[in-house]
Amino acid sequence: MKTSDFYYDLPQELIAQTPMEVRSQSRLLVYDRGNKSVCHRHFSDILDYINPGDVLVRNNSKVIPARLYGHREDTNGKLEFLLLRRVSDNVWESLVKPGRKAKKGLKYEISPELHAVIGDTTDSGGRLVEYVYEGVFEEVLDRVGEMPLPPYITQRLEQKDRYQTVYAEKDGSVAAPTAGLHFTPELFDALRKKGVNVVDVLLHVGLGTFRPVSVENIEEHHMHTEHYEVTADAARSINEARANGGRIIAVGTTSCRTLESVTDGDGIVHADSGETGIFISPGYRFKAVDALITNFHLPESTLLMLISALAGREEMLRVYGIAVEERYRFFSFGDAMFII
Repeated sequence: MKTSDFYYDLPQELIAQTPMEVRSQSRLLVYDRGNKSVCHRHFSDILDYINPGDVLVRNNSKVIPARLYGHREDTNGKLEFLLLRRVSDNVWESLVKPGRKAKKGLKYEISPELHAVIGDTTDSGGRLVEYVYEGVFEEVLDRVGEMPLPPYITQRLEQKDRYQTVYAEKDGSVAAPTAGLHFTPELFDALRKKGVNVVDVLLHVGLGTFRPVSVENIEEHHMHTEHYEVTADAARSINEARANGGRIIAVGTTSCRTLESVTDGDGIVHADSGETGIFISPGYRFKAVDALITNFHLPESTLLMLISALAGREEMLRVYGIAVEERYRFFSFGDAMFII
């Protein structure tokens, strides 16, 4: 298939710039694969579509304030740093802009308590950067870093926690698992009272998730890798739900890719950790996931290809056309879709 097969036209004004005041009051488009129907609800109505015995699998990775700005004391030259992956205690693979100014060995001051020293270029085009600091790096980063909002969000985010899920625990993502942004603690309480099991897995989201596909033949696309963890308790809960007739519902494409990375051909989920570069596109046979909660995705993106694998390319483009007509809000702070 071609990358251009996944193009759709999206008016710029439908790209959400700010989060809803109440997370669960975003809109929800429910797509039923059985009868190819579309229903328009609010996200809090998702309780009507999740049954006792189902298991809801969410990604508890936490976004770090990974965008930093530095300057040289001698020339006042400026660089922007975006942390991607921790290589050692104080060395991170980072995106550095403008790259032509990032000469190896140069030192930049980010704040009086944090400096950056440029190192080697990585195979993926990033740079190894040594961060020199006093104290605990995470605490320093929280004071001086900014949330790495996607480039299509141009308005300043007033509250950092609105680009976090309410269940985020483990630092490591440079982009939010945005499908989970719609949930509130009250909604999880209601799901548990209904008999739904809520299970956490981990996948640290990298910027590669949002990078455009640069090849026309999607089979030639090389997927980035991301760190994942699935505990024995999580695997046991998911397998028990499946054995008892419950559905496995993934909150977001990150949870979906994690589950599909650790599930064997018999549909058994295994405890594991490591790096996954799984690329799910039409023709893929899902081994774990029965339903998916997701946001709307960029044209020609790997995420649109993933949901097209689950629900069909033509159907997803049709549904996206309906979402445009109905003026849904798109992308990170936008509305949600539930594919059942």
